[in-house]
This record gives sequence, C-alpha cells and structure tokens, in this order.
Amino acid sequence: MKTTYIKTRKLEKIFNQLHENFGGSLKTHLNEYKLNLNDQFGSGNIKGISLKNGISYLEFDVNLNDDVALSINATKNLPIYFAYCAQGVLGHSFGENGKQRLLQKYQTGILTCKRAEENNLTFKKGIRTKISLIVVNNTVYETAEDVSFNKKLRDIFFEDNKVDSSVYISSFNLKIGEKIEELKAIKQTGIVKNLMIEGIVQLILAMEIEQRVDDLINVANATGCLTKKEMENIKELSAFIIKYPEENYTLKLLSRKSGLSAGKLQEGFKILHNRTVRDFIINERMKKSEQLIRTTDLNISEVVYSIGFTSRSYFSKIFKEKYDCSPKYYKENQNPIAATA
Repeated sequence: MKTTYIKTRKLEKIFNQLHENFGGSLKTHLNEYKLNLNDQFGSGNIKGISLKNGISYLEFDVNLNDDVALSINATKNLPIYFAYCAQGVLGHSFGENGKQRLLQKYQTGILTCKRAEENNLTFKKGIRTKISLIVVNNTVYETAEDVSFNKKLRDIFFEDNKVDSSVYISSFNLKIGEKIEELKAIKQTGIVKNLMIEGIVQLILAMEIEQRVDDLINVANATGCLTKKEMENIKELSAFIIKYPEENYTLKLLSRKSGLSAGKLQEGFKILHNRTVRDFIINERMKKSEQLIRTTDLNISEVVYSIGFTSRSYFSKIFKEKYDCSPKYYKENQNPIAATA
C-alpha cells in the first residue's frame, strides 16, 4: 500500500502535496483546484474549492493502480470531516494502526477527534471511487459571543466530553448524492458559481447532520428498512419518472417495473424525496409544465395534455398552488422587460 501524507489544512498546499505524490497535471484558478491523474498512478481526478468560514470542499473521482492511504494530519485546529461515498468504498482509521471502518456506497461519514491525530483514508486499487469531502476547520473569532461554526459542531459530537475520537457511519442516503450531482452541474462562473457552491455545500452539511439525528432516533426502530439494492431501484425509477413525467403511471405499473412492493415504493419515495409516489409524479409534471410555458410557444391547453393531464382546471389549480400565479399569467409575463434610464 502506498501512503501519502498531508500535513497542512490549506487547500493550496494540500493540492501541491497531492501533486507531488500522485503526479499528473494540476490546474488552479482563484480558489479552485483540479488534479488530473496520469495513467501511471491511476485515472480520474481530484477537485477542490476553498469556501468561507474555514470550509473546504474536495471531490475524489479516481481509479487507482495500487491501494492508497491518504494520511491527513489533523493539526491543532481539529477539523471535522463530512464524507459521502457516491461509488466504491472508502476505509477510515485514526492513525495507521487504528480500527478501520468502511464507508459504503450512498453512506455518509462524520469524522471528528479531540486530539491532533491522523485521519487515514484508504482507497482500494482497481475500484472506481467517488468521494465528496467537506472539511470544517476552526476559524478565528474576535469575541466570546462570536462562536465558530466548527466549535458548534464539535459541541454536538462531544456533548458528553468523554469521547476522544468519533466516526459516525450513516444509513443509506440518496438525497445527498443528488445535491452533489447539482454541484457538478453548475455551469455559471465567478461570484455566481461561488455563491451556488457555498449554498449547496451548506445544504449538504445540514443534510448530513440531519441524517445523524434521524439515525439516532430510529436506532431502536426495526421497521421500514430498505436495502441498498432497493434504494438503487427507487433512484432509477425516480430518474425515469423525471425524464418522462407525462406517462400514465399507476402504482401497480411502477411496482412491476421496479420489482418492489407498493409499500416499499412509498417508503423509498418518502425517504428519497419526502413525497408519496403520486405527489412526486405531480411535482415533476409541474416542473416540466413551467419549463414548457417558459421556453416554448405551446398554449396552456397543449402544455396540459403534453404533461399527462386531462383537466385544464385541475392543472391551473395545482400550478397556482406551487408557483403562486396562474399558468396564463405566467405565460403572458415571459417577455423580457427592457430597462430604461
């Protein structure tokens, strides 16, 4: 196994050290970094961006030729790591000889420690691994009232003041994966891009903390547990509905298509989308109708039938509930207004 040591918390220096050890080509632009690996070490890339309040976001999408351990020195700042595995598997231990825990596909892990010790992240060779890592470092604050975000998080995980180190591995969560895909889909540049990334990263942090709370509440609840394969089926079915929301779906048809019972379908959609299957379909139809009204010359009746509805009055009712205006009003106000001096 090859070990790479990271002995800094500054993102620029982290990528310089990764470049030294992994080779490849490093591209930097303002506060963004991207390391493209060469075929000798493996394939893929590592991306990173430095955000406000001591937060950094890193994304690994790699397939390595050897087992690799990334040994990150915690330093006196004692950062908190929020990891999400979108593909493959990631190993973690405190120090080289510590007990290793595995982060599987669709799981999030929260890594914290009370003393400066190394976080060892292990990547398996020959397996494409996609990991998102949010690092929350201590930030400097001027007054006792101005408590850092890191300290507030640390109080959550060490409220009993007894545990030295903590690794939390969650149950499966597909919604976090969707937010990470939103990060990848950002096309804007400059300050708009930075604001969008910061907003989504903050939302991912909130979702990961919420997942921990939910897991603690449900730890003694043995009901309603879906397997990873079943959750993958729900995700694939959701993607199909998003692509073709106009189809005449029934719960029986969707059960047959996914191979899941109606009960598991409803449970999975509630977990993934916080909606029933029916509400999810209607919501996707509404989103498509808004896009058609905004970007095409179709009249309202044509939009209604093209998204799978038969009643214009029913469509108008739920459109207004969602967007707080009638579809006719929305259609009539799509022409850009010229600015005047």
